[in-house]
This record gives sequence, C-alpha cells and structure tokens, in this order.
Amino acid sequence: MLQTLAAALQATELSQTLRASIWLYPLVNTGHVVGIALLFGAIVPLDLRLLGCWNGVPLDALARTLIPTAIAGLVLAVATGALLFATQPLDYVGEPLFGIKMALLGAALINALMLRLSPQWGEPRPLSPPAWRIAGIVSVLLWLGVITAGRLIGYR
Repeated sequence: MLQTLAAALQATELSQTLRASIWLYPLVNTGHVVGIALLFGAIVPLDLRLLGCWNGVPLDALARTLIPTAIAGLVLAVATGALLFATQPLDYVGEPLFGIKMALLGAALINALMLRLSPQWGEPRPLSPPAWRIAGIVSVLLWLGVITAGRLIGYR
C-alpha cells in the first residue's frame, strides 16, 4: 500500500518538475537547511536554559522570542522536506534512515509539547528542576538525531 502511494506521488507532475529543474530542487533543499537552522538555532538556547544556563534570564521571556522562531523553522523544514520527499518517495519509503528520522522527529515534537505544556513552564527558578534538565538533554539529542539521520540519507 505504501509503495503504491509512493509510486503515485513519484508519478505526479510536481515530483517530475522537482527532479527535472536545475534550480528548483537546490532552492527547496536550501529552504530545508534554512528551516533546520532556524529550528535548531532556536531550540538549543531554550534547552541550554533548561539545563541551567542563563539562570538570570526568565524562561518565559526567552521562550517568547525563540518559540515562534522554532515554529517558523519547523514549518519551513516540514514543507520543504515534503517537497524533497516527493522527488524520490519510492527510495525514501524503503530507506531505514528515513523511518528513523521520522520517529526521532515525532519524539522531539512530543518532548517539546510536553515541556511547553508543563504547568511550571513560566515559573522563575534559580535552577531548573531535574526533569527539565533531562528534557533539555533529550531534546538536543533528539534534534541532533533528526538532523544526522536526514543528512545520512543523502549519502546512501
């Protein structure tokens, strides 16, 4: 079933156009990298704050700036990632690293949502609670895993 859907997507005009264009695919790929940079560049300072860095900066104040940046990066990365996927869906659905990347992405998003929905999020504290420190480490590792798996796909 998944192979059939992937074959249908690969046969679309969008997929063919992306594969055939000298400029379009590299521009989409660049957009994907920019989205990843915005996302990871905004998430890491938040995670470092959860680990206890910059204790003088209220977490809520930092989050007001960085979370919209991370969301914009995520939206850009997902949109351009979907276009990149459309170029070779048959290859991607059979690639174990793609499945790993998607699983890590899901785990990273769940971790981020759980943190943001925590009732203690906006409370000022001199030190982050131990659970937040763990979540910050897990977040960095998950996002690095997503990036690493994605980059490794291109080298297989």
